[in-house]
Amino acid sequence: MNSFAIIKTVRLTEKGTRQGEKYNQYTVVADPRANKMQIRQAVQELFKVKVTRVNTLNVRGKARRQRTTQAGRTPSWKKAIVTLKEGDKIVLT
Repeated sequence: MNSFAIIKTVRLTEKGTRQGEKYNQYTVVADPRANKMQIRQAVQELFKVKVTRVNTLNVRGKARRQRTTQAGRTPSWKKAIVTLKEGDKIVLT
């Protein structure tokens, strides 16, 4: 897999913004088949930063209903919390 297939997007949330400011951590959506080493290499290659730690977790999809009686599901996805070396930043805006 190439770096663009491993890293889907960077999540912009209030919690993620606080983590970025306080702990220099960023949340990315990764391919569910990717491991920590692949995520580390992809972030370093795409954003030109040094990664010190990668924590991953699988987020389950939720049951949702939109104006119908039938319930659907949101897709499951893999969350990766990436800690960068002191002084490195990912510019998101």
